Amino acid sequence: MKMRLRALSLLLLPALLLPTADAQQRVRRSISGDRLIAAGKSSESRPSVGRRMSEDKLRALAIKAGPLPPSIDQSHRKNFPDPKTTKQVRRPGTYPWHFDITATYFYIGEKATARNPVPNNASSWDSKWDANYGGFDDPNPANRDPKTFAPKAFTPLLNPFYVALPYNDIQKGGPKPEAAKVIPWYRIEKEGKYESVCRGTWVQIYYNGRYCFAQWEDCGPFNTDDWEYVFRGARPRNKANKAAGIDISPAVRDYLGIKSGTATVHWRFVDFNLVPGGPWARYGSDNPFVNPAHKKAIRKFGKKHNIITTRATSAR
Repeated sequence: MKMRLRALSLLLLPALLLPTADAQQRVRRSISGDRLIAAGKSSESRPSVGRRMSEDKLRALAIKAGPLPPSIDQSHRKNFPDPKTTKQVRRPGTYPWHFDITATYFYIGEKATARNPVPNNASSWDSKWDANYGGFDDPNPANRDPKTFAPKAFTPLLNPFYVALPYNDIQKGGPKPEAAKVIPWYRIEKEGKYESVCRGTWVQIYYNGRYCFAQWEDCGPFNTDDWEYVFRGARPRNKANKAAGIDISPAVRDYLGIKSGTATVHWRFVDFNLVPGGPWARYGSDNPFVNPAHKKAIRKFGKKHNIITTRATSAR
């Protein structure tokens, strides 16, 4: 049986596995392809009608349950087909791909240089980014763990799998005027006038047969208002550094096997519910996998247990 399941796992098309409810068996679906794999009969079946409770009670239950276990981990795979040349079937919770985007890498604690005029001790959304992370995110591969892709010097307090994209949805005094119109999940996520709905969003990145998942934690490269590119599929407005359109962290760089300072990648937004297991699920108070009090972790817990909330309260 073990050999049969291992053989089936090798036939899977890329990366994200979407759970679907079934009273007889649990079926996992790849959102990057059409094939299905049955993972055996489920001992649990969801009720047809969800339980109702307040969001405060849901939050308390989610925190008591603890961290979310990741779904099937396919992070060992190195042979996923290129989504640009492979027929894609859009799944709920995925967004359009941005193809052939130049990626440059950056890191928390990076000092200002001619190529990086803004130091990275703070992010667009966190004035104490380096302190909250726990230290300097040393980009030298020799100083990083080859299995967890985290720095060896300390345990990161935030997710080491992070990216920057050239848009900031907030400005002094509140959200930018176009934010509600251009951000697809704005009306779902918005809870506070000064709270970014972009920060912490998950992205899927493809490079040379591998998929990586990371959280959007800063704005750049170079621009913070390029919503036409980030949300509408235009080419990046920036022309520097080979028209770079995404900054990736050392963990993302090393996981994808990028050896140079730039690389051409494909990326897209994905809902947290669809993010599979991998090294990006290990660390960080900002990481819903780790922090059960995170609002996205609470939402996933409620969805998994078929809980319908009766009123909206803030879950941070």
